[in-house]
Amino acid sequence: MSVTVSCHCGRIRLEVSAELTEVVECNCSLCVRSGFLHWYVQPDQVKFLTENQGASTYWWRSATGGQHFCANCGTAILRTSTEYPPPVSVNARCIEGVELASLTIHQFDGKHAYP
Repeated sequence: MSVTVSCHCGRIRLEVSAELTEVVECNCSLCVRSGFLHWYVQPDQVKFLTENQGASTYWWRSATGGQHFCANCGTAILRTSTEYPPPVSVNARCIEGVELASLTIHQFDGKHAYP
């Protein structure tokens, strides 16, 4: 299965080739504020359809993990990390043409999982 993922203004567009059946909703301070809904995939399943123009990264916790967002519209589209496999998380709210209600959404208590 292949889907298109994009930010609000369309400057960042990705193609993700992975099965989309379940996602993870986290209640940590960052996910709650950004509305990020995690779809975990492998790096080789993500292909950029647009050049990396205007993407910014918010780094936290370590030099290996960051939230990548559009510098123009502010939409958080992707997260990377080497701390938790798989290392790429796509914001399922940015998938074009997908009914989120049709997916299995697992809850993760990130609010209490990190010191």
